[in-house]
Amino acid sequence: MLELADSGKDIRRVERYAMVALPRDTVVDGNIAKPEVVEAALREAWKAMATKTREVALALPAAAVITKKILLPPDASEADIETQVSAEANQMAPFPLDEVSLDYQILGPAPRNPNENEAIIVVSRRERVEERVALAEAVGLRAQIMDVDTFAALTAFEQIAFQLPDNGRNQTVAVVDIGANATHVCVVHDKQLVYQREHALGGYVLTQEIARRYDLSTDEAEDAKRKGLLPDNYESEVLQPFLDAVSLEIGRALQLFFGATSHQSVDHILLAGGCAAIPGLDDVVHSRMQTSTLIANPFAKMALSNQVKARQLAADAPALFVACGLAMRRFDAS
Repeated sequence: MLELADSGKDIRRVERYAMVALPRDTVVDGNIAKPEVVEAALREAWKAMATKTREVALALPAAAVITKKILLPPDASEADIETQVSAEANQMAPFPLDEVSLDYQILGPAPRNPNENEAIIVVSRRERVEERVALAEAVGLRAQIMDVDTFAALTAFEQIAFQLPDNGRNQTVAVVDIGANATHVCVVHDKQLVYQREHALGGYVLTQEIARRYDLSTDEAEDAKRKGLLPDNYESEVLQPFLDAVSLEIGRALQLFFGATSHQSVDHILLAGGCAAIPGLDDVVHSRMQTSTLIANPFAKMALSNQVKARQLAADAPALFVACGLAMRRFDAS
């Protein structure tokens, strides 16, 4: 959970944040398998935040939605747009429309046809939306926005683009979000999403190997990993092979991207997710891929409240990447 505020002059301020770990089988392939555990974690995080704010933005996983871009006449009325969106959604959804939550957003003039507007339609099963809203309400929170994690990541990317040459214009950036159980790869060209895919490798693989190598439970292994309480041979015999495996998987992911699109290179690799903060990962990826590699810190230009410790936030920033994108919705113009 992350709370951002307006600090004036288009400067955002990190007010407070909290992170609560979920057991591995709580969310499986984007499905909430144990809602009572998620509810307890939400309650714990909100209590730790010590905030009066109850309005929240949530996200669905990309695997839970279907998206499609369409073209609209620039003079189309709202009624005409909704009619076309409903017709498109009826073709997109493999289930009845009365079981669907859908929305659309007009993106602006189409890149290949500036005389028409491009819009994106997003469709999901209504129950996937309602279960997340219900969990928030059970804790006393009010869900104001339901986003998609990929879109939230793109919003957070806007907070990092200034670190790239020419603010990232006309460049191809692979955003690699390495979580506990999966790695999400999104590729952005000129700040527009051109590719996305999920891969099975995640940080839990490292936890399992620590547990096996040092005869620990997974909880003990995770705790030792976080606190740096592992034997001297950990870095060379356990951590380094894991970093090599991650960099190899990123290489495979990019080869799939090259094979599926007309792009044959990326200008930068942006590492996000909890595993991105593992010391040395960026160096290993850069060495293998021979590509500029950065660790995601979407808070680099933000002010901090006196409740936030700069050093700790810098360490946690990659894991808060999607949360930052969601919190940025607070500043939407509309």
